Amino acid sequence: MVLTGLILFPIVAAIVIPFLKGGKTVRFYTLIVGLIEIGLSIPLITEFKPGAGFQFVEKVKWIPSLGLNYYVGVDGISILMILLTVFLLPLTVLCSWTYIKKRVKEFHVALLLTTAACIGLFSVLNLVLFYIFWEAMLIPMFLIIAVWGGPRKKYASVKFFLYTLAGSVLLLVAIIAFYKSAGTFSIPELMKHKFGLTFQIFTFLAMALAFAIKVPMFPFHTWLPAAHVEAPTAGSVILASVLLKMGTYGFLRLCLPLAPEASVTLAPLMIVLSVISIIYGGFVALGQTDIKKLIAYSSVAHMGFVTLGIFMFNFRGIEGALMQMLNHGITTGALFMLVGALYERSHSREIEDNLGLSKYMPIYIGFFLLFALSSFAFPGTNSFVGEMLVLIGTFAKDVPLGLAVIPGALLAAAYMLRLTLKLAWGEPSKAKDWKDLTLREIVMLLPLAFFVIYIGVAPGIFLKTIDPSIKTLITHVEKNSNGKLINRHIIPSYGERQ
Repeated sequence: MVLTGLILFPIVAAIVIPFLKGGKTVRFYTLIVGLIEIGLSIPLITEFKPGAGFQFVEKVKWIPSLGLNYYVGVDGISILMILLTVFLLPLTVLCSWTYIKKRVKEFHVALLLTTAACIGLFSVLNLVLFYIFWEAMLIPMFLIIAVWGGPRKKYASVKFFLYTLAGSVLLLVAIIAFYKSAGTFSIPELMKHKFGLTFQIFTFLAMALAFAIKVPMFPFHTWLPAAHVEAPTAGSVILASVLLKMGTYGFLRLCLPLAPEASVTLAPLMIVLSVISIIYGGFVALGQTDIKKLIAYSSVAHMGFVTLGIFMFNFRGIEGALMQMLNHGITTGALFMLVGALYERSHSREIEDNLGLSKYMPIYIGFFLLFALSSFAFPGTNSFVGEMLVLIGTFAKDVPLGLAVIPGALLAAAYMLRLTLKLAWGEPSKAKDWKDLTLREIVMLLPLAFFVIYIGVAPGIFLKTIDPSIKTLITHVEKNSNGKLINRHIIPSYGERQ
């Protein structure tokens, strides 16, 4: 009942909120709910056995006439995403503590429902439930942007909604096609079926478009900067840290296992889009004057590394992609929290309005520097691990391709260093009367800073968790790609190196 508890507890907790009195009570209540949710997830950490397939499985008949079951479980691909989602819940409450002043109850209800939907999506093993949670996330996130967003919140929320809905429709078409062809919605059962190449290409393209929009990959990225800029801080954190991962998770959970031959056949298209995302996202981020927009476009580039690693179809590439999904969630979430804290002081996200902070806000700049270093994958930080693994996987597959994405890594260093230097030492500074980070803000940033360093210097425990599932996935694709994928670049997994 661990997974069901993690999904249901935030929903039940959200039902209680309308009966609470006062915004302060609601904030403390939701914070405690977030901490209890972390407690409920501890069995996932202590009892999960790498390489043992799907674990914590719960299967209950739902609509027998359609073969529909409530079916959940976790493996090495999904467990880190679930833990990241749970871990971020109390932090998003803390970063909204003073920012959200109106409709406090409704905001925290939306926060809890979004969390429940995301945990559900990362744990379900049934296509219908996957689609339900995919859609369920859309409504509270739309409201978070539309109600508590900035001046152009209506434009941003509608654009986010329409883009995601367009992808959802195609995802639904693919799900129906799978059921018509195999007579089941069970993902493990569908993995045992061998579908024809034409069918696989059709379903792959339908699912890939939905996932590419969510990642987002070029040219489906245009909803992201608007949503990030207009969303409140917690909305930006959830968007960057969790929602974007739903797209890349979809590639790993559905596209590769259910349409392996089509995934290999269409990999060149996905690789080209990934490389364009990396270079384009980097160049556009370099030209931004709005800090939130800069970080939003940097996400397009970072997530490009994730999709690139996935479609390398070698061990190191997918290993790096999964680590980069986790690391981007930690680092970019922290950067958006810092931008939110700065906006509460300066009431502007323009770089030129937030110069010279090092003298007046040294703690702030210290945190910003750490997360900026992580953002461009400085050695010793968490992102270095993921990005380096993706590059190793890329060079192992194709040297010219590896060289093609190197400028993306350099662009990341250029725009993050430019931003950090201006914020720290730029003149003239208006920061004289601004207070440095409060204890609440330090508390919400410290856990993220810890993981930036811990993963950067000791990623072994995370690699040990994900590696067996990656190996299983690659073996499945190789076995079912009709000879199109002959992986000549298999590198020993973490466990095999010991």
